[in-house]
Amino acid sequence: MTLADSFFDRALAAVSGTNGIELALLWATVLVAAVVTYARAYPGVWSARHFFGYVFPREIWTHASSRADFLFWLSRRIFMPLLVIPLVISTAAAGHGMYLLLSAIFGAPVHRGPAGPGTLLVFTITMLLAYDLSYYLYHRLQHSVPVLWELHKVHHSAQVMIGVTKDRVHPIDEIMNRWWDGLIPGLCYGIWLFFVLDPVELTVFGVNVYFLRNTLLMMDFVRHTHLKLSYGRALNAVFLCPHYHQLHHSIAMRHWDKNFGLALSIWDRMFGTLVVPEKDESFIFGLTDDEHDEYQSLARLHVVPLKKIAGHMSRWVRRPHQAGEVV
Repeated sequence: MTLADSFFDRALAAVSGTNGIELALLWATVLVAAVVTYARAYPGVWSARHFFGYVFPREIWTHASSRADFLFWLSRRIFMPLLVIPLVISTAAAGHGMYLLLSAIFGAPVHRGPAGPGTLLVFTITMLLAYDLSYYLYHRLQHSVPVLWELHKVHHSAQVMIGVTKDRVHPIDEIMNRWWDGLIPGLCYGIWLFFVLDPVELTVFGVNVYFLRNTLLMMDFVRHTHLKLSYGRALNAVFLCPHYHQLHHSIAMRHWDKNFGLALSIWDRMFGTLVVPEKDESFIFGLTDDEHDEYQSLARLHVVPLKKIAGHMSRWVRRPHQAGEVV
């Protein structure tokens, strides 16, 4: 088996699907978040009916934005197999390219024998940091590059959040995001493969690295709900809790372009984009000037961004021509 084949096979196995254990952990995470936030919101009160109403408030679950989310989530199942391919290719290409570059510079790979649990643990942490930094950087680009923002508006057009809102992402945006997400982790992978591991076993104590990543990201579902879960001051210093991300979706001007992180808050702290919400602070979600009203159907979620991007490109084409006429 060639090195490229090894990269491809490992990457494909790593990102293909959610297994039963991950699904069970997801629902366990949601249940714990619901119980914790309910207990904080209504101390000393317990009623199964009241708890059910708290988790599934009618005004959220019957909202047009919720219906659009469900339809969009179902349509996304169709594209999912295609969305795996960019991440597989970009991770493999970046890792293989870095390995070849280092081989050209240093010659033969520097291998130090089989890696122990400690080395594999450090490898896992660096890979998770690389992925999280990659997400943060691309997320900032989505908010600053006009074409990317038009695509990303699909996600921010949700007026209520119901968990599957996390998948309210335009297919083109997701494909580009997955291409990007393979680059930094892929480069990190190539460095480890060259200098330390022979070959890299994507496991720590028998647990797949991408399974660990997905486990840490279980909160991605919770943070796209109305559950205002905070981890407490100490953990919030490192991890981006759901309540922090809910602030990111706020239409209030003071919250624009803040809290870009995925699992970690360290990048937002490092680059000055972190805003800490008030305790139990509520937010109005969506887009400013009621622009979100343009996106509340399955067809519009797919088509409106393309029309707006076409409008941007049309203006860019006209500007040089108009400038020439003035001269």
